Amino acid sequence: MDFLTSLARGFFSYRVRAMKRYDAHSEQIQRDTLAFLVRQAANTAWGREHGYDSIKSYADFSAKVPVGNFSTHKQYISRMMEGERDVLWRGRVKYFATSSGTTSDKIKFIPVSRRGLHHCHLRGGRDVTASYLASHPESKIVRGYSLILSGNFNPKYTTKKAKVGDVSAIMTASIPQFFRTTLHIVPPTKLAQIADINEKYDAIGDVIAHKRLTTFSGTPDWMLIVLRRAMERAGAKSFGELWPDMEFFAHGGMSIMPYKPIYESMFAPRKITFIENYNASEGFFGVQTDPDDPSMLLMLDYDVFYEFVPMSEYGKADAHAVPLWEIETGVDYALLVSTSSGLWRYDIGDVIRFTRKDPYKFVIVGRTHQSINIWGEDLSVQQAEKALADACAATGATVLEFAVAPIVDAFSAEGHHQWLIEFEKRPEDMEQFAALLEKFVCAADHDYEHFCAAAGGILFPLEVIEARRGLFYDWLEAKGKYGGQHKVPRLSSKRNQFEELLALNK
Repeated sequence: MDFLTSLARGFFSYRVRAMKRYDAHSEQIQRDTLAFLVRQAANTAWGREHGYDSIKSYADFSAKVPVGNFSTHKQYISRMMEGERDVLWRGRVKYFATSSGTTSDKIKFIPVSRRGLHHCHLRGGRDVTASYLASHPESKIVRGYSLILSGNFNPKYTTKKAKVGDVSAIMTASIPQFFRTTLHIVPPTKLAQIADINEKYDAIGDVIAHKRLTTFSGTPDWMLIVLRRAMERAGAKSFGELWPDMEFFAHGGMSIMPYKPIYESMFAPRKITFIENYNASEGFFGVQTDPDDPSMLLMLDYDVFYEFVPMSEYGKADAHAVPLWEIETGVDYALLVSTSSGLWRYDIGDVIRFTRKDPYKFVIVGRTHQSINIWGEDLSVQQAEKALADACAATGATVLEFAVAPIVDAFSAEGHHQWLIEFEKRPEDMEQFAALLEKFVCAADHDYEHFCAAAGGILFPLEVIEARRGLFYDWLEAKGKYGGQHKVPRLSSKRNQFEELLALNK
């Protein structure tokens, strides 16, 4: 047993004990969280307008506070960014996280209060390590370095009163020096804040090429670029050759599914642990505590009160949200959060599904506005990723990026889905791959199977278009979204972005 890692395990043990309380006390923790949030915000502008001083129960809260989103919070956030105090949360808020912009070109500014930063975002980062150490007594992670790949602050929107950037940049800049030293976190703050993304990634690659990495954290797509740059600089043939002591990859922001085979092959024969976490601009909500279970533990003591709208009711005027203690497993819910950063019944646009209770565990199903439903097929991101992973497994192909959009005949209303796929390793037979992908989409999405032409519908077999290497990153760069937490939109019923990608593919 490694002595230094053992000391770290002992230090983090209090969080392991706190998470075990979720099993039997989930409802009370959430009720206490709501009471705390309402009490703290009672004298804010929002609290006074919504009668927080008279809220005594969840029923009062749901009756007095409407379900909201960025539009309902925007005017308040603008006031906060001008330096006004006690608006959505007590005191003055300095940090504002930009949304990833997967469904819109609009930039959304999400407040991150000092309390929200330390009791939610940073606590989540610590709990990833705490959970891993608790279940891996043989770990030696403190003997090596931990790479945290963060985004950047945005100088275009940062002012003297508001510091604006990716939530990962805000988190990284706020990590206490004790943890940075103890866990040997790289890159140093100076490198992490380099504005030019390519220059930043090159500099990080130079650093980690000569470090004994044991853990790394970030989004799967951008991390792959950085690790490959380090590998090239070191003249190594694989990640495993360069970092033979690597233990785990804490990933989030997007599905690991298309990228996992690439990481596994690059670290082979060493097997690393993949740990998914749910860290959004709006808060840190989930941690995968069991590597053999893809579902994540819902984090209940992060100053976040959760509510859930069944997707069967989502978008309806009379849609009814339920608290945690009223959810059902196997049901798709839109997630609402109220936080100590000043978000109230805020619809973050994600769809989750609970797999169990006590403790509450869930998987991310997709986005409320990122699906395709033209002919009744109702294809979700999760279903598309599952089908693609199955097609790759059957053919030996691996995928870097992909996007899907429908193409409809204006006269007959017939049509099909177009899949634009950038392969890491292309299949030998593209027609066979497309046929298998169609088969696996039908298996993953019974609505798709019902409406496809083979079943008598007007949805014809999908079409696979091969993307050139680097296409999706070129598109992100052209959009000013290169690096950080920016992601390629996987599914869209509209063709605007898909047509832009096709144009660049030429």
